[in-house]
Amino acid sequence: MGFAFVSGSAALDLVGTVTWRRTDPTELLTGPADLARWFDACAGLPDGVTVTPEALGRARDLREAVHRLATDRLAGRAFDPAALAVVNGTARGPGLTVQLDDHGTRRTGDADAVLAELARDAVAVLADRDTPVKECGRPACTRLYLDRSRGARRTWCGMDECGNRVKAAAYRARRRTVTG
Repeated sequence: MGFAFVSGSAALDLVGTVTWRRTDPTELLTGPADLARWFDACAGLPDGVTVTPEALGRARDLREAVHRLATDRLAGRAFDPAALAVVNGTARGPGLTVQLDDHGTRRTGDADAVLAELARDAVAVLADRDTPVKECGRPACTRLYLDRSRGARRTWCGMDECGNRVKAAAYRARRRTVTG
């Protein structure tokens, strides 16, 4: 299964590695190789990072903590202290190394440095109450995203999967009403 990068935040895209949380949760990071593939596919993260089973566990813990904090924020609740401890503890880890070369910049680091980078992204996103974090408007979808659209009117995590399906279902419903 492919990964979706529609959130506008690497940390929120990591949260999206569990799909359909309310109805049929599906884990996309079933092993270390999956997390390594996710790292490779995520823009701004280094390629070829070695992922151990322990690093996969830390990534899942971080993912669930970010999900909890984001849903706390959406609900207007105080942040969960245990989730805060995971995100803040991970964010304190060593960072990625950034180097300049003829092609621009190159970022390198191990799995813990990548997780620290993701935790710092979550901190930046969740600390700013003016950053519009939303959950997809498709009832079954639970992806979180940053709504940077004009007027903050974005409804779906992405048009390819959710937006088109919702629009097609609405069209079919209108057609049934007209012909029925």
